[in-house]
Amino acid sequence: MTSRTIMRHQEWTLQPDREPDAEPATYAMQCAVCGEISPPGTDFADPQSWVFTHGGRNPSHHTYREIITRPWRAWWKP
Repeated sequence: MTSRTIMRHQEWTLQPDREPDAEPATYAMQCAVCGEISPPGTDFADPQSWVFTHGGRNPSHHTYREIITRPWRAWWKP
């Protein structure tokens, strides 16, 4: 018995997932000083409010990062 392998080149495409059943995009903020991260949320205003609370408790923490998690989908081009 012999075996054989068939290979083919296939191109992929990639785009943000905007299907009705896609996961929602989420937003969070991270303190660049201590690394603490806000709870993620679908409304970007909630993590931004967390910055003011965190900064109020830690007056020397002035630098933050926004973390955006956006669903993407990939499929083979026809």
